[in-house]
Amino acid sequence: MRVIIFFLSLVVSVAAGAERTVFRIDSEQPMAKVYPAVYEALEEAKFFVVFEPDIGKNLSQFAGRWGENYNRNELSGIRSMVFCNGWYANQVSNEDPRMLAMCPLRLTVIEQDGRASVLFVRPTHVAAHSPARDVLKEVEDEVIGAIHQGVRSAAQ
Repeated sequence: MRVIIFFLSLVVSVAAGAERTVFRIDSEQPMAKVYPAVYEALEEAKFFVVFEPDIGKNLSQFAGRWGENYNRNELSGIRSMVFCNGWYANQVSNEDPRMLAMCPLRLTVIEQDGRASVLFVRPTHVAAHSPARDVLKEVEDEVIGAIHQGVRSAAQ
């Protein structure tokens, strides 16, 4: 019984850790609607998208080589947005230049079964013991707010 309780507490702990580390919001909408809506919401919030890798398309080139190990979760899309806000980058550099390792920021949109999920690594997790944590908390809140706005907009 103790082994089962230990195992269950470990599973709950790992899941809770993932929630603290990666923000995730799921949508009933496909990536084709969610991705551009989140892009627009980020730009409205002054986080300018500077690069848009289509990771799913790039990985698909290896389907033959990877065989049964290719896309075992059957994702129908994986796209990322790399974005930055110069003012926040300056504020972070003033507090802790090491935290510029996160600049620019990125998020990933995945699609499975026609539904999109947006994933964003929380800067506060990376900067837990950094003097830039407060600034990065603002950044995190702004980005997550923009993601929520984009997902809501996609659903309309």
